[in-house]
Amino acid sequence: MNLIALPAFTDNYIWLLHDGSEAIVVDPGEAAPVVRALDEHGLKLGAIVVTHHHADHVGGVDALRSRLVPQGVVWGPAGGRIPQPYTPLEDGDAVELFGTRFSVIFVPGHTRDHIAFFGQPAGEAPLLFCGDTLFSGGCGRLFEGTPAQMHDSLVRLAALPGNTRVCCGHEYTLSNLKFAHAVEPDNTAVIDYTRRCQALRERDLPTLPSTIAVEQQVNPFLRVESKQVRASVRTRDSGACDAVSVLAALREWKNDYQ
Repeated sequence: MNLIALPAFTDNYIWLLHDGSEAIVVDPGEAAPVVRALDEHGLKLGAIVVTHHHADHVGGVDALRSRLVPQGVVWGPAGGRIPQPYTPLEDGDAVELFGTRFSVIFVPGHTRDHIAFFGQPAGEAPLLFCGDTLFSGGCGRLFEGTPAQMHDSLVRLAALPGNTRVCCGHEYTLSNLKFAHAVEPDNTAVIDYTRRCQALRERDLPTLPSTIAVEQQVNPFLRVESKQVRASVRTRDSGACDAVSVLAALREWKNDYQ
């Protein structure tokens, strides 16, 4: 399978997965980049996959329906806020894409209805389409969910195999790593990964996908048990003493970080 990150808006990615003849797209916030890619590669559109209801992830769904093959389907989280008609999915459901079973993982926090898709293509590293729950070096803002929900969601994702390719919805990596360095200034993994990502962006290449193993080393939101993360957080919030309160304090800190 071929995996392509299609830039959209100013910093979104629409993920396109294809086998040379048919494609699926994940979180098409706008239709134009998808149409261009389908035409450029001579692909038919077999499915549209949606992780959550925000406009920059679903805005192109209706315009792409006409490109779906006759049995094509739109999948998204249960709750009814995805453009209708679509097939709703819940935690523990599964969809098949190009012969690979993708499990549905309920990951609320950024939104109440957020889901992720995890699959293990034969002979390839696993794939995770996680929308705006997990970013490289960060996590999504808590627009609808709670810190406890986000923590539980990130714990679920962090438990996936280390070589899992993390395909998230935005090119936020360098700004996230700047914050990660402020939280853990002595974390050499953050420093080294920042250099790698800067080199990619200088060539106008995506920093994504990341991997779960990398995120466990550099992402402060996955490192809430780290002594240095906790020490940094307590300089701002002395009451942050457990994983959920540390994550909540980190998220508040990141919200205002420049």
